[in-house]
Amino acid sequence: MASISRRRALALGGGSLLGTAGALAAARGAGAATDWTDLVVVTANIGRENLGQRERAIRDVRHGVTIGGQTAQPLVGWQEIGEGDDDGQEPRWINEHFGSNFRNVYEYDDSAHRVPMSIPRAYDIVDRRVTVVHGGMAGVSPHRVITQAVLARADDPQLRFVFANTHYVAGAWNGQTDPHEDWRKDRWQEHFRSHRDDVLGHWRSRGYPVIWTGDVNRSPMPLLLPNHEKRAFANGIDQIGWVPGSNGTELRLRDTRVVPMHVDGHDARVAVLQVRRA
Repeated sequence: MASISRRRALALGGGSLLGTAGALAAARGAGAATDWTDLVVVTANIGRENLGQRERAIRDVRHGVTIGGQTAQPLVGWQEIGEGDDDGQEPRWINEHFGSNFRNVYEYDDSAHRVPMSIPRAYDIVDRRVTVVHGGMAGVSPHRVITQAVLARADDPQLRFVFANTHYVAGAWNGQTDPHEDWRKDRWQEHFRSHRDDVLGHWRSRGYPVIWTGDVNRSPMPLLLPNHEKRAFANGIDQIGWVPGSNGTELRLRDTRVVPMHVDGHDARVAVLQVRRA
């Protein structure tokens, strides 16, 4: 393995399901259009270096974005939680610093604990799902999954969207090679197809817009749905994307920011989205 990590080499480059009828019925039952409101979305890879900075990084993600002079309550997709330093501290710190105003999900899930979510209580969790993408290989990569939650605004339950979070296999697109390069690239392509079809396609067919976060380990990464998807950042492996749905919930980008984490080659990336019910 080269002295520069695969992650850093790339970073420097830049439950039960609700059916279609239920989703569309909810949209049809909605009242008058609502005003645009801010929704702060963060993708945050804790990383594996400078482990003494992990708690600070989690705390900074919680308090690192202000809107109108007030500390935002962000919707966070985490990556690499407990991956390589499974001392139990990272989920504990997430639960501590993202306290009673949040629901933290998947942080103790056997399959999905590496990519949990922190969801502000301004949104109710209507449904949850984990899509298993591929198995792992010892010494190369753990298995990969995509976590998902259907969210509804607590004060306007007809405003609904899906939040998804994931972490692609490392090393397939960083310009370096090793004996497992073909395996890495095959798994990356498998992940891309599942992300596109089993997550974005699945939920959009039910009327939901989807916001996703993740470490995609490719920069630039092709659009999953070129005719529909938008991205907050043109380059870099830490990404935030979204696609429209047909249930009346609309999304748009207002701003992007960065929260330094001081742990690895990653900083947390922030998209200040706006959401409304049309």
